[in-house]
Amino acid sequence: MATDPNGPMYYNGIYHLFYQYNPKGAVWGNIVWAHSVSKDMVNWEALEPAIYPSESFDINGCWSGSATVLPENKPVIFYTGIDPNQYQVQNYAVPENLSDPYLRKWVKPADNPIVVADETMNKTAFRDPTTAWKIGGHWRMVVASRRKQRGMAYLYRSRDFRKWIKAKHPLHSVPNTGMFECADFFPVSLSGDTGLDNSAFGPNVKHVLKVSLDLTRYEYYTIGSYFPEARDKYVVGKGFVDGWNGLRFDYGNFYASKTFFDPSKNRRILWGWTNESDAAQDDAQKGWAGLQAIPRKVWLDPSGKQLLQWPIEEIETLRGQNVQLSNQELKSGEHIEVKGITAAQVDVDITFSIPNLDKAEPFDPSWTNAQDLCGLKGSTVQGGVGPFGLLTLASEKLEEYTPVFFRVFTGLYKHVVLLCSDSGSSSLRKEGLYKPSFAGFVDVDLDDTYKISLRTLIDHSVVESFGAGGKTCITSRVYPLVAVFDDAHLFVFNNGTETITADVEAWSMAKPDKMNN
Repeated sequence: MATDPNGPMYYNGIYHLFYQYNPKGAVWGNIVWAHSVSKDMVNWEALEPAIYPSESFDINGCWSGSATVLPENKPVIFYTGIDPNQYQVQNYAVPENLSDPYLRKWVKPADNPIVVADETMNKTAFRDPTTAWKIGGHWRMVVASRRKQRGMAYLYRSRDFRKWIKAKHPLHSVPNTGMFECADFFPVSLSGDTGLDNSAFGPNVKHVLKVSLDLTRYEYYTIGSYFPEARDKYVVGKGFVDGWNGLRFDYGNFYASKTFFDPSKNRRILWGWTNESDAAQDDAQKGWAGLQAIPRKVWLDPSGKQLLQWPIEEIETLRGQNVQLSNQELKSGEHIEVKGITAAQVDVDITFSIPNLDKAEPFDPSWTNAQDLCGLKGSTVQGGVGPFGLLTLASEKLEEYTPVFFRVFTGLYKHVVLLCSDSGSSSLRKEGLYKPSFAGFVDVDLDDTYKISLRTLIDHSVVESFGAGGKTCITSRVYPLVAVFDDAHLFVFNNGTETITADVEAWSMAKPDKMNN
């Protein structure tokens, strides 16, 4: 079973992906750091595990961590080891041979562990060291933890990258979140979509803190200011929700994400795990339990209020047969098939035009939970403006389908837009599948353009959607019984009373030449 992406990095022309892996089966346990390499993040070659339990400080598991490339071009792995007491301790490993372009062998120095929880901390909830950054004379890293139900991002500093000292105060902490895990802390530029090295700092830089929540099994992030010298604190920006209801990279099946800076193209790349629920163990046994989502470029929205995400440009090299539908009118209740493509493996990009917003339903201010609202007003519940969108992985007669759709409401000050990916009708299988309605609100002003875009990439059991140019993203895992391979279909639909127009472009997607083999 493959799970969390540990330490993605770019080194001497090669992308490395380290990830949690159980070589003995699709269940949790026996965790090692699997290692795959690529020149384009599309075609991957699997190598031998980079690290596996072998020493007293990791004998019970090599859990998540990160990778840092030092200024002298020397990569280092940080990871959490589970010791004989089942305590979580932080270790490091270095390449055995820097002249090996694939960095196949890694060595654990004798001075491990380098960070151990003190007596005031929870030693069994202390994990996932971040990529390090350096400002002034000190390197810094964060280790995620909790103090009772308070999420903790403990800060550690070092001058030599080997001896680490806990800071007097955490980088950040939040009450009532439960355990922080898989924390990620990185800078973003205030202008443009260029990525920044982790050590970037200055007046044109903001910082992002993302945490995965052990209690809820989803993530959230905030954007704020970092003060490294006097206080070494992260301060959340005004207007951001710092807790369970905060912004998410992805409002669907997406967890334990990690970013890294790609210096070859000056971009920051986000990787996440499309985690599977315990209810799908039959499918998990087939090896589907953990897949890495498509790598995404991530940068700050010009508004400064959120991040934007988009599939990396290299994914487009897999595009094949192309189909276009221009100015396609969709009246209430209509669905039109997108033919001529492989609907089970496709990249589809649509722009919807809405001639009139007057029929949009009134928005109830109590509808604060997008996922609940999607469950209440699904794809078959007629509205004024919407629902409209895609029926993905659909059977010919629509016994199975996974709708990805927008619904527009009239709010107090502007229109409210909801994006849903609803797996409730995705499979005829009656038992043992988790089939939720995933959803997120989309911060877009329709009154300016009367248009909204949707890009969806479908790969058999994974549906990844990017609304409004990557403002709201949703990943769903689905397991149809009928709508598979050549029996899968793709439709554009409108179940709102207002007629809408769609401009559709779709590409059949080929398999990579190398799929981790």
